Amino acid sequence: MRVLRRILAVLLVLVVVGAVLGYRQYRPLLRTGTGYAAHNACAVELVAGRTDPGADLPPNPLVPYLTGYVDEAGGSSTSAVAWVLAKQKAWYTPGYGCTVAPEQPQDQRRATKVEPEGNPFEGAEVPRADKALSRAMARAFGDDLTNAAKRRLGTRAVVVVQDGKLVAERYADGFTPGTPQLGWSMAKSATNLLVGRYVLDRGLDLGEDHLRPEWTDGRADITVDQLLRMTSGLRWDETYSLGTPITEMLYDAPDMAKYVASQPLAHRPGTYQQYSSGSTNLVCSWLSSLADTPDRDFPRTELFAPLGLSSAVWETDAAGTPVCSSYLWATPRDWAVLGQLALQDGVWEEKRLLPEGWMERSTTAEPVDRSEEKGYAAGWWVNRQADGSLVTPLLPTDAYWMSGHDGQRVYVVPSQRLVVVRMGFSPEVDPADLRTDELVQDVVTATGS
Repeated sequence: MRVLRRILAVLLVLVVVGAVLGYRQYRPLLRTGTGYAAHNACAVELVAGRTDPGADLPPNPLVPYLTGYVDEAGGSSTSAVAWVLAKQKAWYTPGYGCTVAPEQPQDQRRATKVEPEGNPFEGAEVPRADKALSRAMARAFGDDLTNAAKRRLGTRAVVVVQDGKLVAERYADGFTPGTPQLGWSMAKSATNLLVGRYVLDRGLDLGEDHLRPEWTDGRADITVDQLLRMTSGLRWDETYSLGTPITEMLYDAPDMAKYVASQPLAHRPGTYQQYSSGSTNLVCSWLSSLADTPDRDFPRTELFAPLGLSSAVWETDAAGTPVCSSYLWATPRDWAVLGQLALQDGVWEEKRLLPEGWMERSTTAEPVDRSEEKGYAAGWWVNRQADGSLVTPLLPTDAYWMSGHDGQRVYVVPSQRLVVVRMGFSPEVDPADLRTDELVQDVVTATGS
C-alpha cells in the first residue's frame, strides 16, 4: 500500500507540474480569448446599450469555457477560462469606450462632448422606401432564405443615402437607428479621413518617415503613406485566430503601437502590400503624438464634432491611443455620414475639411511589386485596381468602400451619388456570400441612377 501511495503521489505531482507547464505555454493564447470576451461584453453592454454580448462572440472552441460578468456600476467586465484562468478585464470610460487592462486607466479627463448639429441624418424620420428599394433591402436581409440561413447571414442594418438624403433604411430585431454598431476595420477608412484633416490643417506630409524613435534600422524609411497603403514591410499576420499578432495586439498588448513597432521588417518598405491592422495603429500613434488635445480625444475634436457624430466612440488601448484599426462604434446613420463626407470630397456644410482631391488620391490603388490584396488603396478598398482591372463587375467602376470584420461595409459610388451602409454579424459567411455587392447593384437599379 505504501508503494502504491508513493506511486500515486508521484503521478499527482507529475500531473500538477504538467498542468502548470501547459498553462504557462498556452496562457498567452488563452488571454487573447479572454481579452476578446471581456472587451466584447463591456462594449456591447456599455457602449451599444445592448444586453446580449454573447450574440457577438464568434464560433471558437474556447467559447464554451469562457466565464465572466459585467459590472455596470463599476464600469467594467471580467472574463476568464473556467472563472480563474487567464483572467482579463475591460474598463469603460464615457466617450472612449472599453479598454482591456489589468487596472482601470488613470486618465479620467472628460471626452469632448459632440453635438449632433450639422448631421443631416440625426433624428430624421425613417424614410418610406419604394418597392424596388424595399426588395433590395429584403435581399440584403435574406428574407428569401430559411430562418437558419437568414440568422447566419446576420444582417443588422442597411442605410441608403442618395444626393445627401436618407432614402431607405431597415434594422434587424433588437437594433434601431440609435444603436451604435462596431465597424471593425471600417475604422481604417475613418483613419484616412483623420489624416486628411491633419494634412489640411497642419500641412503634414504623407511622405514623412522616421516615425518612431526606436526605428534606427531600415524601419526608419517607412512613411505615413506606406502605413496607410499597407506597404510598410513590417512582419505581420492578420489571421483572426488565438495567439496571432492581430489578436495579441488587440487583446494582450497595453500599448498596441509599441507592439507593432517592435516587429521586424519582412520586406523593403514600399515593395510588398500585406493587410495589417498594426500599420493603422501606428498611424494613429503618430497622429496622437501631434495632437493638441489629450491623446485619445483628437478624433472627437477633429472628425466627430465637425460632422455631428454624437454616437461615435473610438475606443483606446491602455496607453491612451485610439485603436484606429478596429474599435470605432457609431450608428449606421453616422457611418453613412462618414461615407457622405468622402463622397463630397471632404466638404461639409460648405466648409472644406479635407484637402481638395484627397479622396481621389486615397481611392487610387498604386502599383506595388507584390501584393496580397485586391484593390486596396490608402485605407479604402476600390473597385478599379492599379492595372485598371475591376475587383468585381457587380459594382460601378468608381465604387470604393470601407470594409470591416464580420461583414461591415460602407460603399460610396460617386457616379450614382450614393452611400450604402450594411452592418451585421456574419462570422461564418464568406465575403462573396454577404450579398453586399449585390445590395449596391440592386440599389443602383432601384434608384434609376
